[in-house]
Amino acid sequence: MVEKKRSDLSRLLSYMKPYKGLLSLAFIFLVGATVTEMMGPFLIKQFLDEHLVPRDFERSALVTLFVIYIVAHLLKVLFTYLNLLYFQNIAFKIVQDMRVEVYEHVQKLSLSFFDRTPIGTLVSRITNDTEAIKDFYVSVLSTFVKNVVFLVGILVAMFLLDVKLALFSLVLIPIMFAIMVLYRRKSAAFYLEVRNQLSVLNAKLNESIQGMNIVQVFRQEKRMRKEFEEVNNKHYSAGRRTLKLDALLLRPATDLVHIVAIALVLGLFGIDALKSPVEVGVLYAFVNYIHRFFQPVNEMMMKLSFFQQALVSSSRVFHLMDEKDLAPVQKGNENPQVVDGDIEFKNVTFSYDGKRDVLKNVSFHVKQGQTVAFVGHTGSGKSTIMNLLMRFYNIKSGNIVIDGVDLEKFEEREIRKKIGLVLQDAFLFAGNVKQNIRMYNEEITDEEVKEAARFVQANTFIEKLPKQYETEVVERGAAFSSGQRQLIAFARTIATNPKVLVLDEATANIDTETEEAIQTALQQMRKGRTTIAIAHRLSTIQDADQIFVMHDGEIVERGTHQELLSEQGLYYNMYLLQNKVSLQKAL
Repeated sequence: MVEKKRSDLSRLLSYMKPYKGLLSLAFIFLVGATVTEMMGPFLIKQFLDEHLVPRDFERSALVTLFVIYIVAHLLKVLFTYLNLLYFQNIAFKIVQDMRVEVYEHVQKLSLSFFDRTPIGTLVSRITNDTEAIKDFYVSVLSTFVKNVVFLVGILVAMFLLDVKLALFSLVLIPIMFAIMVLYRRKSAAFYLEVRNQLSVLNAKLNESIQGMNIVQVFRQEKRMRKEFEEVNNKHYSAGRRTLKLDALLLRPATDLVHIVAIALVLGLFGIDALKSPVEVGVLYAFVNYIHRFFQPVNEMMMKLSFFQQALVSSSRVFHLMDEKDLAPVQKGNENPQVVDGDIEFKNVTFSYDGKRDVLKNVSFHVKQGQTVAFVGHTGSGKSTIMNLLMRFYNIKSGNIVIDGVDLEKFEEREIRKKIGLVLQDAFLFAGNVKQNIRMYNEEITDEEVKEAARFVQANTFIEKLPKQYETEVVERGAAFSSGQRQLIAFARTIATNPKVLVLDEATANIDTETEEAIQTALQQMRKGRTTIAIAHRLSTIQDADQIFVMHDGEIVERGTHQELLSEQGLYYNMYLLQNKVSLQKAL
């Protein structure tokens, strides 16, 4: 555990390397602030011993002493300001770098990682934990460096005043160090529990907000409130444990040592006074330095809680950054191109959890320009075909081939550019309608955006909007109907002019009239393109060149619509069921 903490600490410190120049300047200002700070008690000691006690009030000497004291104080203020400015600027730059690095890594993780990781946990690590790490650089590191230099300056000043008392004061350092070590050991588990409970709290909050319509429809407010309150109470209890530890081992323990140190110093001066006269200035300066010694010590002790939180948070962030479950990547450097869109699955087996196969030895061939459809009951493996073709996951065994080239050999950019995907639940980003169709690809012109919208007949509602294509889109496109969001998603895909179309129940959220219009557009768009449709409504795929019927991860039937009906198998039963439902609705 100790080695792990050291490793996390060394990684935190490694982020400072690009800012060595700024750190050097900050350190110079820190030394300047420390030296000028130490001059104050020394100058007062000079005044007491050289002028006040002997009653020597020569004007020029006093003016000189006063001017030096004022200049030293002004320089201390200036150096302290510059030191804090540089340290905090470096701290914010480091945390900015770290957040970008974490976010970039998260984007490289596989979808299987996101399948098993609550969104709230990820958000907590990227926001809350990096914020705690920011406190390490902004508050803890600058405070510790400043105060260590300050303590060294105080000890040097003490030795200049009285070597014997200064040696005695050195005993305080191991005592304070022991308190710090004890605090770190006791608090590590407490702060880890606090951060973990905060992640659970964020996950619960995220779940509640995303499912608020279901919560309200089924009147689950009381249950959700109770569950949230339970999680919140656990977080509160974990936080209270850290507060109790802080209250015991931070300021109170330091104050106790401080009081004992002052008492002992005064006692030693009293003993010396019995033997020989004591200089009042030395007594004042030494007691002043003892007080000043404990000012940085107290400040460091109060920052220990931030330090421990930062170490715990850094451990969680680095654990995320060290996650090895990366998205599938290109193998080899051939950089082949998708030219025809000929697709073949060869004995493909796949499992999401590594235990249960959701695809079992699946093989099929889609020739250039063909339209094929996958149908089947929920959980049969239809959407998994799409996930693997888009290379969202690595297959367990078998091969996926496009134009005779293994899918693994294609660049991700090539796959995303040449294979257009439309999902059942269209996701819109904050921005405007035009940006959501263009997807911030400046190579797609405004006219091409409008042409894509006209192609899928999305222009009929877009042109009625207040600002048409410049109309702002709120988070997830909540201001649009599900059908309108889907039409924008269709236009987005068509704007890229892909070689292969993948439609994952893309017309499920569109009304019948709109669906008929889109089917007409799709028939035109499919010309010269390979199209793979994953469908629930069989009426939408009757003109497919080939239909694959899936059951329990296997293709159990294949053929055209008429061929499958004549077989009177699973497809036939599904068709009858859907037509009966339609008849009942009509009646």
